[in-house]
Amino acid sequence: MRCPLCGAEGTQVKDSRPTEDDTVIRRRRFCPACNGRFTTFERVQLRELTVVKRNGRKAPFDRDKLLRSVQIALRKRPVEEDHIDRMISGIVRELESSGESEIRAEEIGNRVMERLKTLDDVAYVRFASVYRDFREPKDFGEFIDELTGADTEETDAGA
Repeated sequence: MRCPLCGAEGTQVKDSRPTEDDTVIRRRRFCPACNGRFTTFERVQLRELTVVKRNGRKAPFDRDKLLRSVQIALRKRPVEEDHIDRMISGIVRELESSGESEIRAEEIGNRVMERLKTLDDVAYVRFASVYRDFREPKDFGEFIDELTGADTEETDAGA
């Protein structure tokens, strides 16, 4: 592996250990050229995924981009980082094991929204505002009415 600090090849692994959910290997590395230390994470990738955007354009699936968008929705919310990482890992595993190499962006967005709805309502609304492209304040109101209306109907049905 190439050193991210100096660009030299031939870094050495000093320590490896699995993460808490055993889906990632964390490796501490050392560069003999610059004496730098850094950490890498190794994940299993079942297949290469391609995202088909709404406009028909295709792009390679980027787990980090998905993680960043979810982190933005969850910014300043009381959700632990490991919950977020497990959520993203679960979505990626589902996508990779679906048997499809091309995944529609809407499918990814829907999976994220399903999980955010159960994880944090505020993050769910934040993500939906970008995903559904809210343009006016009334768009938020309509969405929140749908959200609270669904909760009320579920409560009424259970009574």
